[in-house]
Amino acid sequence: MAAVALTGVLPLAVIVLVAVIADGTALDVPGTAARPEAGAGLHLGSTGHFFLAAAVVVAAAHLGGALAKRLGQPRVIGEICAGLALGPSLLGNLAPDITTWLFPHSALGPINGLAQIGLVLFMFGVGQELAGMRLRGTAARAFIVSQSSMLVPFALGAAVAVPLAARYAGPHGNGIEFVLFMGCALSITAFPVLARLLSDLGITRTEPGRLSLFAAAVGDGTSWLVLAAILAAAHGSDPTTLLLNGVAAVAAVALFLGPVKRLLARWAEHKRSSEAGALVLVVGVTGAAALTAAIGVHQLIGALLVGLAWPVRREGAFDAGPTVERLTDTARTVLLPFFFFGFGLTVDLSTLGWSASLVAVFLALLALATFGKIAGPGLAAWLSGMRPGPAFALGVLLNARGLTELIVIQIGYDAGIIDARMLAILTLVALATTMMTRPLLRLFRSGLGTGELVCSTVAYSESDGPPASHRDRARS
Repeated sequence: MAAVALTGVLPLAVIVLVAVIADGTALDVPGTAARPEAGAGLHLGSTGHFFLAAAVVVAAAHLGGALAKRLGQPRVIGEICAGLALGPSLLGNLAPDITTWLFPHSALGPINGLAQIGLVLFMFGVGQELAGMRLRGTAARAFIVSQSSMLVPFALGAAVAVPLAARYAGPHGNGIEFVLFMGCALSITAFPVLARLLSDLGITRTEPGRLSLFAAAVGDGTSWLVLAAILAAAHGSDPTTLLLNGVAAVAAVALFLGPVKRLLARWAEHKRSSEAGALVLVVGVTGAAALTAAIGVHQLIGALLVGLAWPVRREGAFDAGPTVERLTDTARTVLLPFFFFGFGLTVDLSTLGWSASLVAVFLALLALATFGKIAGPGLAAWLSGMRPGPAFALGVLLNARGLTELIVIQIGYDAGIIDARMLAILTLVALATTMMTRPLLRLFRSGLGTGELVCSTVAYSESDGPPASHRDRARS
């Protein structure tokens, strides 16, 4: 950390400071005419500004993640907060000239492109994690917990959305779309954040840990399908268009989970280099994203389907694991910070205007989101035979929303289903529910049995092993 600060962050800060000072000062050089438009200050050009902006974004995300880790929170919390701080919520409000100079309009297009690549690779990784789940043992409890984890908070979110639709719906959030979207947003669990929490606490192989992973996998997979239907409804001009979009979506799912999955399995049986694997993976993910976007389904669904279809471990002589790990690690550490930055530009927490009604809406959504995720699966697990402590610890684990909800609500905002105020409120709900996970777990820690191996309700195939993100290594 000291080396990074001295050799990276400090020089970068000096460069930015000197550049800003120079940009605002006309240099009085004898024999030269003043050229306010082209010659005053330091002008990096569009390419130079892009690289400077990229360096600032990645450095800020790294520092935010390191600080969050020191405070006992997931790194993603710090990275999200860093993205918000670089936007109008903080830096844009305190020093708008610096923000405009650091992040000119010419740099935002390439940054958004990097963010989109990071998102599709991230969703591919989520698909891989879902594909790696294997169910054995007491299946009934696993399915009861998973459905309650989604349906209870979904019902609460949809119910509270009815009186909110008139004030907080976007231009395309007419009635049913807004209500269903709010239910979907409150039912999300951040699968990667959950996996990291379980690893950090040493409870991945306990029954609450395994049940929470399975419930998050099933719930999130279902939520993405529901979200795809909501988006189709929001943009469909007539019932025929909606029907065609639905048929196309079902055909895409059948294509990837059927012929494409079998084709990839046969391809992986032959000896392939890691370079070939990376090439096929990137082309497949980006091509699938383009395909699903073209048929009216969000591009992230295509990346998720490739993740579900891609071989999860060694097949014959080709080991897909290292290729997947390298690309998903790059997406997480290098590319996703650009999404956090773009998200931070969209959300302006400083203009919310915390009136009594707005505070009431935020507290109501936070309470319902927390209650639905803890009480729903907690009661389901308890009534199906689990002890109360581990049962409600399971609910606490599922309450972490993190990055996944941010992606969902950004999609909803871009689609015009929610307005900017609801985007900001749901952002705070996502941060609060993720940050409260560790403190709430302390209430149930005695029932978790850290490190205790229990009879597997949910397990991975013994030949497959756990997905890469469930291994004991740093992951946000």
